[in-house]
Amino acid sequence: MSTEGVIYRVAGPVVTATGIAPRMYDVVHVGNEQLMGEVIKIVGDYSIIQVYEDTSGVKPGEPVSNTGLPLVAELGPGLLTSVYDGIQRPLPTLREKMGDFIYRGVAAPGLDREKKWEFTPIVKAGDEVEAGQTLGTVMEGTMLHRIMVPPALKKGKVSEIKAGLFTVEEPIAVIDGVEVPMMQKWPVRVPRPVAEKHQPDIPLVTGLRVLDTMFPLAKGGASAIPGAFGTGKTVTQQSLAKYSDAEVVVYIGCGERGNEMTEVLTEFPELEDPKTGHSLMNRTVLIANTSNMPVAAREASVYTGMTIAEYYRDMGYDVALMADSTSRWAEAMREISSRLEEMPGEEGYPAYLSGRLSEFYERACLADTLSGEKGSISVIGAVSPAGGDLSEPVTQNTLRIVRVFWALDTKLRERRHFPTINWLTSYTMYDKQLAGWFKENVAQDFPELKAWAMRILQRESELQEIVQMVGSDSLPDEQKVTLEVAKMIREIYLQQNAYHPVDAYCPLDRQYVMMKLIRKYSDLADAALATGVSVDKIAYVPARQRLNQAKYEAEVDAELEAVSKDLDAQFAELGV
Repeated sequence: MSTEGVIYRVAGPVVTATGIAPRMYDVVHVGNEQLMGEVIKIVGDYSIIQVYEDTSGVKPGEPVSNTGLPLVAELGPGLLTSVYDGIQRPLPTLREKMGDFIYRGVAAPGLDREKKWEFTPIVKAGDEVEAGQTLGTVMEGTMLHRIMVPPALKKGKVSEIKAGLFTVEEPIAVIDGVEVPMMQKWPVRVPRPVAEKHQPDIPLVTGLRVLDTMFPLAKGGASAIPGAFGTGKTVTQQSLAKYSDAEVVVYIGCGERGNEMTEVLTEFPELEDPKTGHSLMNRTVLIANTSNMPVAAREASVYTGMTIAEYYRDMGYDVALMADSTSRWAEAMREISSRLEEMPGEEGYPAYLSGRLSEFYERACLADTLSGEKGSISVIGAVSPAGGDLSEPVTQNTLRIVRVFWALDTKLRERRHFPTINWLTSYTMYDKQLAGWFKENVAQDFPELKAWAMRILQRESELQEIVQMVGSDSLPDEQKVTLEVAKMIREIYLQQNAYHPVDAYCPLDRQYVMMKLIRKYSDLADAALATGVSVDKIAYVPARQRLNQAKYEAEVDAELEAVSKDLDAQFAELGV
């Protein structure tokens, strides 16, 4: 197989070469500057390559060399706290070499080759081991990093294993004559193997009331957050990264504006992890591929991030992967597809758009790993439809795949209601699977309370149409009380301040107490109506305002108990 060829044609990031006879998805080096690219189409002697860097100045006749290997991610100690570009080049390392502007043709390994890690073996010489089994451990910051047998080594006998300080390239074990270092390499487009996949049945607890109560996502599931510009996709994803009970976070900034990625890069190291008290970056991997970076690298970035997430899943961790946003990824595919002169599908996107989205989201799973642990990857993909049009192809194809839909609403943003998740258009398909967990771990009537709240909100939506036509004064008292209760659910429960030290995170037991108090108010209000109390007196019970303020109090749980007593006392004064 020839490894040397020449450039025949250049069309932006798409380069045609002859004379290299590669396989599909082989990585090649293009031009005199050895720009990195990947073979995406082969027609006879012509190899079509998508180049991950700017091709300005590259011309036909320049050399092309084939590495014979696919695009791989380097996996091992040192991934956490790292900031990479779309093809896993560490941006801080590139900055040291070149300053603030990255030149073309510069490579840097994904993992530090100089740093030594303290390896502690848990198997001994003579032991039989299998693919995925843990050989030993390394402390990666505050995380226990399991060094596993590479999946390519199906099984074998450990003839030698060492303890001590090693770099990621130095062998720490010998299995059937094969030296095994701490670092693995894995093709990013190939899912890592697991022993068995399971139906997700445990919720990813986020601390956001509208998500945990109304539209929960299961660990190992996939959700989409579509919304127009300014509706709070990035803030919501950052809240999920900070407060969700995932143990590892992989955040992919895929084609987002530079200033948004700058916020993430500067804020994440300063955010305190509520679980450990250390920096949130200690359990985070950031992949930054901004909108001014080459589109081909943007297309690769989601696969790089997913492969890193699968590696930590294989250790038995729960991983949350944030992709912000898959619309920019789809736009990169559209641009490359048009340069390949492929037949366009709807709105110019390639015909294989749905297939690529499926490949990505289907890698989310709850699984028994090869090491015998249970791990999960939960994918939260932001979608940025142009003009907030949810009928466009990326949103519609995503909704056919994911089982949770968190719809961000521009009208809620205009009303200053955050998070701007619309409770009438959002949905989750995990309700039945998660109901048992909520009953066992929160309260037996938690699913019933949620169903009650949704009925009230839907009833409010119906009544609002009547109110807009004839005014609220014409409604009977029972319906006026329904509107008041719905207002409490919206303003007290569903609204949440992402920047408030107390309200930013709401544990499940507190969510239950808050919803129970609103239900208590509703029941007492109905009883008061039955005894002839006016709606005005019911609406202006002082405990209602106190409940609204309770979620911001430092001693919030004690305050909620006091509100419950106030409700009893104040409705008793009304004769209930």
